[in-house]
Amino acid sequence: MIINTGQRTDIPAFYAEWFANRLREGFVCVRNPYNPVQVSRYRLHPDVVDVIGFCTKNPAPMFPYMDFLKDYGQYWFVTITPYGKDIEPNVPDKHKLLSDFQKLSGLVGVPSIGWRYDPIFISDRYTEEYHLHAFEQIASALDGYTKTVVISFIDLYPKVKRNFPEAKEVTKQQRIRLGGSFIEIAASHGMTVKPCAEGTELAAYGADCSGCMTIKTYEEAIGKRLIAPKKKGARAECACYLACDIGAYNTCRHLCRYCYANAENAKVIKLSKQHDVNSPFLIGNYMEGDKIHDVPQKSWIETQMSMRL
Repeated sequence: MIINTGQRTDIPAFYAEWFANRLREGFVCVRNPYNPVQVSRYRLHPDVVDVIGFCTKNPAPMFPYMDFLKDYGQYWFVTITPYGKDIEPNVPDKHKLLSDFQKLSGLVGVPSIGWRYDPIFISDRYTEEYHLHAFEQIASALDGYTKTVVISFIDLYPKVKRNFPEAKEVTKQQRIRLGGSFIEIAASHGMTVKPCAEGTELAAYGADCSGCMTIKTYEEAIGKRLIAPKKKGARAECACYLACDIGAYNTCRHLCRYCYANAENAKVIKLSKQHDVNSPFLIGNYMEGDKIHDVPQKSWIETQMSMRL
């Protein structure tokens, strides 16, 4: 099976020690965000967990604990954007992130890491020309360290509108101009552009519009075929295989203004104070009335065909 860590928060950046403790103890508990008394308990062991998927803006805090992951298949998305502290107040220096990406690529292997350049928005400061220059610089630095770059354009969810009211939708003309140029730049550095939940409008320009975190992505990372049960993406337009996420909303302290997973900064700070590195839960601990469900788990690896893809 696949365990995901990055749709609700950034575990490597802020909760690496906790996650290492969960791997050490062999299980993790996750509250249903819509019905908190419902708790899913997952076993963490390579016998039943084929791949762990990460999505982070700062992988470095996880580096001291990589030995805990050595027996698991892994796939990492590392987000590196061109935005400053006005948009991403707590994201580390981008030059350090480039160096950390290169280090992580060496640890897990090129097939197991991808770069995310998203979400993309246009403003007086972050113009189309700015994005093109920044994309070229980052792609050049990551040449040889990944074969994948995921792009997406900002979605104006209610949370985003509240925290980033001046954000504007990117027009189709802007998407085509930027997307087409990104595809050319990426190709010159050995990368394929994968739009995230953007439909197929960039397919004609050479983008791979099949999804960014698909079963094929995981298979190529571990070199084995997976017989996975059918799952839907997070949204109707999403083709990714997203399930079994062990994170929690309103806990990412990057506090990016475009974030869809945080309602408001004050709530993030409050919940973060309830984090205990020794708890089975990312936030808090067991509570009276908890209904704990041990999730049925098994390996999805096709034993009859486990050669390198």
